[in-house]
Amino acid sequence: MDFTAHWAGFLAIGIFVVSYSFVIAEEFTHLRKSIPVMLGAGVIWSIIAVLYTSQADRSGPEEAIRHFLIEFGELFLFLLCAMTYVNAMTERRIFDTLRAWLVDRGFTLRQLFWITGVVSFFLSPIIDNLTTALVMCAVVLAVGKGNPRFISLGCVNIVVAANAGGAFSPFGDITTLMVWQRGVLDFFTFFALFVPSVVNYIVPAVVMSLFVGKEAPNATTEVTFMRRGAKVIMLLFGCTVATAVSFHNFLHLPPFLGMMTGLAYLKIYIYFLNRSLAARLHMSTASAQREADAAPLDSFQSVARAEWDTLLFFFGVIMCVGGLGFIGYLDLVSQTMYVDMGPTFANIMVGILSAIVDNIPVMVAVLQMYPDMDTEQWLLVTLTAGVGGSMLSIGSAAGVALMGQARGMYTFFGHLKWTPIIAVGYAASIWVHFLVNDGYRGVAP
Repeated sequence: MDFTAHWAGFLAIGIFVVSYSFVIAEEFTHLRKSIPVMLGAGVIWSIIAVLYTSQADRSGPEEAIRHFLIEFGELFLFLLCAMTYVNAMTERRIFDTLRAWLVDRGFTLRQLFWITGVVSFFLSPIIDNLTTALVMCAVVLAVGKGNPRFISLGCVNIVVAANAGGAFSPFGDITTLMVWQRGVLDFFTFFALFVPSVVNYIVPAVVMSLFVGKEAPNATTEVTFMRRGAKVIMLLFGCTVATAVSFHNFLHLPPFLGMMTGLAYLKIYIYFLNRSLAARLHMSTASAQREADAAPLDSFQSVARAEWDTLLFFFGVIMCVGGLGFIGYLDLVSQTMYVDMGPTFANIMVGILSAIVDNIPVMVAVLQMYPDMDTEQWLLVTLTAGVGGSMLSIGSAAGVALMGQARGMYTFFGHLKWTPIIAVGYAASIWVHFLVNDGYRGVAP
């Protein structure tokens, strides 16, 4: 039923706008972003249920909610596994060791600007752009202590690099993950966006680097080492990714099942690791005493430390956007943007809109509309949704997280000063995409 011109439809849009306004204002209100969207989802679907009950149709909304729940459930389990691995690697001090190594090398600030950016670009496709940004921001804060200008520039650089790197990998961003899990693009097809992603990062980075000095940062005496089992956990994470890809490509099973299978790899290894550590604690040698620093690793603590606010936020967004689509608004938007204006214009606007309201609800809406596009256009919308959020600090999870981590030094207006050159990189990446990926034109996804 089409309720787009009904008072209830207008009310549902108003509820979503108010809910998402609280999400955008999280930095100031300190209200967790999952709360308003979960409440909004419940109210929107309650309105829909009242409308359908009045039309003697009680099963329609229930069936739709179950469909969206499956969509969320697959995303939830996939991300829960990835977050658990990242938390286990954090506990084993892998990222602390990387940070200490970079700080201790004696690089200049300009060299560190490029190193943190390039590392962010290549680390993001593996552990996602949000985690990458947090790790690299810790490096920038450590080396730029007392230099807020460098910290601000370094954080802008990291956000752009992490978002660009995440755009060419199914694991790099929530939007690419959703596209891959939906089966729109093959796993290896995403790598066609590598060159456009490089351009998206390099263009603003070259300009920003000219404003970074060549002086050396203050030396540090910090000594950090990885705990026992860290390297094996990194290897198991790689095996888990390979399992998810194999399940999807060769067995035609959902990727989340491969990830959950990989989570079992981690838990089995932790079981034997803890037994080994317990045996070493009974030794009296000096080497055993050093090993005692590697405390037993609780696999369920790694699960508990997952970003539950983020996971529940995805639930609220998927349900809110699903409700608006069920009312009929997504069909209306799809007709206006993708049919009347054309897919290229629509997909470019998706990236610009992502900078304002975050890329996750925008990509959820695109996938629920599922416009008739070839592979070239699906690659374009994956690119624009991934990198468009870099134009504003509130446009991506990486930017929002860094505003909290580097509070007072990386700000909305500090990022806004660089928006014009970031926008140039955005436009250049789109041009390069059409240049290098012309072979995908007319190819069905």
